[in-house]
Amino acid sequence: MNRIEVLKTYKIYIGGQFPRTESGRFYQAEFKNKAIANMCLSSRKDFRNAMVAARNAQGGWAHKTAYNRSQILYRIAEVLEGRKAQFIDELMLQGSAEGLAKEEVNLSIDRLIYYAGWCDKYVQMQSCVNPVSGSFFNFSIPEPTGVVAVIAPEQSALLGLITQIGSIIAGGNTCVILASESKPLCAVTFAEVLATSDVPGGVVNILTGNRKELLVHFASHMDVNSLLYCDTNKDEIKQIQEIAIENMKRVRLREDGDYFDAKHETPYYILDFQETKTTWHPIEQIAQTGAGY
Repeated sequence: MNRIEVLKTYKIYIGGQFPRTESGRFYQAEFKNKAIANMCLSSRKDFRNAMVAARNAQGGWAHKTAYNRSQILYRIAEVLEGRKAQFIDELMLQGSAEGLAKEEVNLSIDRLIYYAGWCDKYVQMQSCVNPVSGSFFNFSIPEPTGVVAVIAPEQSALLGLITQIGSIIAGGNTCVILASESKPLCAVTFAEVLATSDVPGGVVNILTGNRKELLVHFASHMDVNSLLYCDTNKDEIKQIQEIAIENMKRVRLREDGDYFDAKHETPYYILDFQETKTTWHPIEQIAQTGAGY
């Protein structure tokens, strides 16, 4: 008698919880025409719920010390290290060769540690005292943009996803991610890592589903401060750039390319989602008289 395999149902991740999609819909992730998992088909309402969670978490996350954010990113890497075998299996289930899967998981861990190391350093690199004419100091420092909506890479199921998340939250932002539609397994499993890694609920929210259905909502939501799109589809890029004008949200474009390349380890990925705050501070004029002055 042939046994029907019970496929795992991967839920979405919103506000530190794992709800099913409010729509009740799902789709089957496949590899070589074989179903490998049941995935939630997220709706506009799921995205709005995720946005509320991200906005509620943003202030607290931005006001954590840079050192504490660094500790939390390092903790994510520690937990991922302990679950390497599961991620390797999922990458292979989605079509990766075993050696490549092992390399991707190891590099994902290393990339988290890389961005953890930048948490308390990028401000010094980017901030400055500006030369001004007058009796005041003028300082410029980077501050988090806010909530970043992310269309994750379609082909880089784990490493591309972690590159975006690590660089965004290292800078004090929160995010709502639409995971790869064709290779979504690692995204939800990574959410399980986040949930056990001291990351406050709502800092990272991960949805699965259809990009064409959700893209317009990611671009049009008025509480999204910035949108990161990881692909090269010219029609989609034009669409989101035109919609984003409505509330002047920043649109950043990154390739869905070779995330094994060290060029994706850069503090400028953090600075992509920073705003510059300039502060003027008056200073007292002191009369300088006498010899030696």
